[in-house]
Amino acid sequence: MIDELNPRSRRDHFGSKIDRAHSPFLASAVPVLTIMMGSLTPMLPFIASGPIMPPLGYMIFLAWRVVRPGLLPLWIGIPLGAFDDLFSGQPFGSAIMLWSATMLVLEMLEVRFPWRGVLQEWAAAAGMIAACLAIAALLSGTGMGLAVLPLIAPQILLSVLLFPIVARMIAAFDSLRLRRIRDVSDSYRL
Repeated sequence: MIDELNPRSRRDHFGSKIDRAHSPFLASAVPVLTIMMGSLTPMLPFIASGPIMPPLGYMIFLAWRVVRPGLLPLWIGIPLGAFDDLFSGQPFGSAIMLWSATMLVLEMLEVRFPWRGVLQEWAAAAGMIAACLAIAALLSGTGMGLAVLPLIAPQILLSVLLFPIVARMIAAFDSLRLRRIRDVSDSYRL
């Protein structure tokens, strides 16, 4: 009897998703927090004889830009890059510069090629990852110059191959970000 009085109980499975409300906190905090958690991965107790660990913070940053192109503003590379610089061991300002340049280059690619495809996005992300790792290696202060570039080839290859998995993970976080909020008044309505 009570269910008959509630008009929402008569909706079908798909009708309940129309006119849904999203959490403003989740909508804005999930992308930033996932990028920040990815930037903390250099603190994991992982020991290798050469650079092999992919830059997860940068890859998550790139994946959010690929999955939701208009979600992150252009200026977000500055604060998130500064956070990444604090934990990556790179000279301060390198991630700020690289992440901001990434946002500008991806914005130019979006204007030039407005259609979107998986291979196009993967190729763009692969190029951005390779360029970011190469420039970061040159700016690292090792003094080896161009001789350091072949040493980071396994890191570039692993990062490029893992990018689709990271993008899939970000798509799952995006669905969490857009999850419906239950209205308190609807749940207690008689």
